[in-house]
Amino acid sequence: MPIRLIRKDSFSIILKNYFSERNDTLSLQPLSEIITSLKREDLGVFTAYLKDNDTIKDNLTFYIHNIFQDKPFNLSLTEADILSENAFYPEFKKRILNKVLPPIENENTIWYLVDNVLVTPKKDLQFFQNSPEDKLDELFQLLKIDRFISNPHVKKELLFSLNILAWRVIGNALDVDVVKMAPEYRNFDNPFLALQNELDIINADFNDNPDFKFTSNDEVYKQTKIYMEQCLEFVNLAFKNSSKYGISSKTNQSLLKIRQQLNRMSDIIKLFVIDDDRDYLINSKQLFFNILKYKSHKNNLRDLVSDSTRLMSHLITNHTAETGTHYITSTLKAYMKMFWKASGGGVIVGALCVLKMLYSYIPASDFAHAFLYSMNYAMGFVMIYLMNFTLATKQPAMTAATMAKVLSEGNSRNTYIEFAHVVSQLFRSQFIAFVGNVLLSFPVSLIIIYGLEILFKQNFAFDKSSRLLYDLDPFQSKAILHACIAGVFLFISGVISGNISNNSVFFQIPKRIAKNPFINYFFGQRIAKQLSVYYSKNWAGIVSNFWFGVFLGATAPIGLFLGLDLDIRHITFAAGNFALGLYGKDFVITSYAFWISFITVFVIGFFNFAVSFGLSMLLAFRSRKVEMNEAREIFGEIFRYFVRNPFRFFFPLKSRLDERSKRMIDEITTGSAGH
Repeated sequence: MPIRLIRKDSFSIILKNYFSERNDTLSLQPLSEIITSLKREDLGVFTAYLKDNDTIKDNLTFYIHNIFQDKPFNLSLTEADILSENAFYPEFKKRILNKVLPPIENENTIWYLVDNVLVTPKKDLQFFQNSPEDKLDELFQLLKIDRFISNPHVKKELLFSLNILAWRVIGNALDVDVVKMAPEYRNFDNPFLALQNELDIINADFNDNPDFKFTSNDEVYKQTKIYMEQCLEFVNLAFKNSSKYGISSKTNQSLLKIRQQLNRMSDIIKLFVIDDDRDYLINSKQLFFNILKYKSHKNNLRDLVSDSTRLMSHLITNHTAETGTHYITSTLKAYMKMFWKASGGGVIVGALCVLKMLYSYIPASDFAHAFLYSMNYAMGFVMIYLMNFTLATKQPAMTAATMAKVLSEGNSRNTYIEFAHVVSQLFRSQFIAFVGNVLLSFPVSLIIIYGLEILFKQNFAFDKSSRLLYDLDPFQSKAILHACIAGVFLFISGVISGNISNNSVFFQIPKRIAKNPFINYFFGQRIAKQLSVYYSKNWAGIVSNFWFGVFLGATAPIGLFLGLDLDIRHITFAAGNFALGLYGKDFVITSYAFWISFITVFVIGFFNFAVSFGLSMLLAFRSRKVEMNEAREIFGEIFRYFVRNPFRFFFPLKSRLDERSKRMIDEITTGSAGH
């Protein structure tokens, strides 16, 4: 849109300048100036002025009809505010380009006219929507556009727009990946094809009688609406089935586009309905408002991101929710089991701490160190996962989704109390996992570094001890920032896990492995089935843990390369590094250094937990449309529950809510059994 300096004259001056005499111009400048001046004054004053000045009113009416005459507007109905690409990133890139450098449009269209007349489409739309209805009706009547909708050219454009949208809807709906999302419709007549048959009848009626119109009781109109509703039901079912069959970004985008196009078709066909004479004015105004609304949202990035990512975030959290149920303890047996699993994780992390320190002595490039650190972390985390051990802060990214899924079951106070109880179960699970990790990673690091000194007669921790203890002082180092960075990576690893699980379901990878001819021929059906089950259960966890290790290992070398103080701090590794720092100093440090390092280990754990859990909760709440205004009531209930039962947040004390929370969590697990 060109940048223009609009004169701030009153509408009366503008009208006198341009329309004291008949004006045959096709320039859009007068209309643009009139609309700009109108927004500074009352619409009623404008209509009163026109009624008092018949010559100006007649000349303005001629001008309005002249510039709009026979201009096509189908693009404004079929393109504006509808996805034009079948993938998110091309659509996102296209909208950004259109915002920065608007595309060249055909000057003989309403699309071009609206773009060049309305400087601020959203504000202009709000002005007309907020204007008194009687004054707007009067304006339409004065300008003789109150029966605009009855114009044969307008009807032709509306019908052409309907047909374009229908053809596109049918093309997208018959795509093999879209059809696969709603197998329930295989045994029924396709509603999209039936919808096209009804539109063919409407087209025939228009060809026979260009002045045709519908009434609310017209059979063709009612049947067309029914088929549109059935098509929308198809789309809604496909979205619902995404948790069962998975969904790709392309298919998600195609379904969003189909839904937008069906809604647009519903908006258009309503404009043909004339039950009484006043409906001509109502529908003419509605067409005017529709075009302004569509154009004002045509390059909206927020809506695109919101619509395109909501379902994907739902599916990601859906799969991590199923995993998260394994991290919530409700009984003493499960509580102690979590402790032993966390202890096993602590043993492995203790060894990883020593290995990373030894790798740092290798004279190599930053890239080589990044690779070594990444593989050290990645292999360790994968080992923890495959051995069924637990890394404490891996829990929040998984369990946040579980709790959001529980919370989405209802919004009553009882639900909030049950939710608070699940939070207490999570918190004590996290607490005992922290204890298990820290209690074992500290002594294991000490034992290994002591063993290395016995074998090689050298204290390998001596040169690194000062740095290790310095990194555990939040007043001198950026320990808290680095703990938050680790929390972000924990969250991302949870997203990766959910995304891998979704893709595995959508592309039917386990079934492909089980049915693979090569594997079945050379290894047999039993091995193929076992590989399929193993992949289904473990692959998402292996990949997410591998990348989590890469993120942690590469952060410090990348920060060094960029000249930024970037690093990660994780509670379990902090405990191991604390042990190495003490050993390197022969346990001779100041009481300040000891206590600040000791406390910082748990502070790091808190920020690991808070960041990863907080980000995961935001994603989970958003994906399940849990309103944020509920947050105060929810957290208030959690606080009240903590005040009444503080020990339940640390120890597995029995509660009457145990059975209910167990049932809710079991529903999440069994609900995914078909995946």
